[in-house]
Amino acid sequence: MARKASPARLVIALSVAAVLAVFLLYTSIAGGGNPSVSPSELRGRTGEAQLAGLVVGPVTGDAHAGGLRFKLRDIGGKSLTAVSVRYSGSVPDLFKVGRHIVVDGRLRHGVFVAVPGSMITKCPSKYAPKKSGDSA
Repeated sequence: MARKASPARLVIALSVAAVLAVFLLYTSIAGGGNPSVSPSELRGRTGEAQLAGLVVGPVTGDAHAGGLRFKLRDIGGKSLTAVSVRYSGSVPDLFKVGRHIVVDGRLRHGVFVAVPGSMITKCPSKYAPKKSGDSA
């Protein structure tokens, strides 16, 4: 005698699959990643963060021996607050004073200690208008 399939099993299996799909979607969108902050928003923040800012000089040290040291300021000059950064690891070719960068890390004793190898430079746009006095 053949056994009749129960629709309750199908409903339960589909419900479990739907709950797992919602959980995966939530963790991929809201659950992961570090908050992105500017140097003026960093004060008092604990835990990992992604710091975005403008490199201001001087840049000292060695990225592979003891760490590269520099300061970051808010992009756009909204605030003159600057935070000291210590970074170790590979340095992108476009890294220099005046460039916008993003690094991951955490604030320790007033210095933002970046995760090794986390530096990303933002490429300047070739479509941005030239500043007066620039040569073509």
